[in-house]
Amino acid sequence: MARVLLEKDGRIGRVTLNRPEVMNAIDDDLPRELEAAVAAAEADDAIHVIVLSGAGKGFCAGYDLAYYAEATEGAGNAMTQDMPWDPMKDYGFMMRNTRAFMSLWRCRIPVIAKVHGFAVAGGSDIALCADMIVMADTAKIGYMPTRVWGCPTTAMWVYRLGPEKAKRMLFTGDTVDGTEAEAMGLILKSVPEAELDDYVETLAERMAGVPVNQLMMQKLVVNQAIEAMGLNQTQMFATLFDGITRHSPEGLNFKARSETVGWKQAVRERDLGTFDWTDNRPINSPKGRT
Repeated sequence: MARVLLEKDGRIGRVTLNRPEVMNAIDDDLPRELEAAVAAAEADDAIHVIVLSGAGKGFCAGYDLAYYAEATEGAGNAMTQDMPWDPMKDYGFMMRNTRAFMSLWRCRIPVIAKVHGFAVAGGSDIALCADMIVMADTAKIGYMPTRVWGCPTTAMWVYRLGPEKAKRMLFTGDTVDGTEAEAMGLILKSVPEAELDDYVETLAERMAGVPVNQLMMQKLVVNQAIEAMGLNQTQMFATLFDGITRHSPEGLNFKARSETVGWKQAVRERDLGTFDWTDNRPINSPKGRT
């Protein structure tokens, strides 16, 4: 089954993440299929705007931790190397994913991300590469792996929020709902979930009435301002640091914990702050150690 679907609907290209059985989690193939779908939409001169969404209960739950975090040494996936770890092999794999997500940003036509349910961890990387994001009020966005085992490789948080609010999100690993995300300036608009489809359709149809060359010029002008701020260099560091987080002492402890108790429990302990990844033991309270 295709992990990413492309449907042409008049002047709108509909790109859908399509692994609903695992909440559209990212595996080795999804980034490449996303990039291919964006390229196909971009190559069609009749498509003026892309609407990006997720099938099922949410937009994207991030990387498939059942595949990556629970995999034991020798499992053969690029994120879970046999030791000793090769940082450049890791960087090569993750930078290919970063560039695949950034196909949304570098596509010549506008991309609207329509977020329901959740866009978390690597799923937030995908959403934040779109030109604008519309969320349901109750949807959640955040990058919880900044607590351990991750660094957002696209580094879009700082460019959308500025340094202080980006640090607030990345130092805590918290998620925020659509209403707070709009108030922070992270997204364009938050609407009641029942109104999400209609709002995005109205916006996409309005943009679809603009000539493609006009849309392309406006996107290039805005994006070059961000690129001039050093986006490429920032993403290089972020992608390299992501590999380091997964192979630091704390990152290796998280990986071992996931193999022992399953990724769902390990993630719960990480997000609640009930496990000390340095000392590799549970703690009684998220406010302090025992």
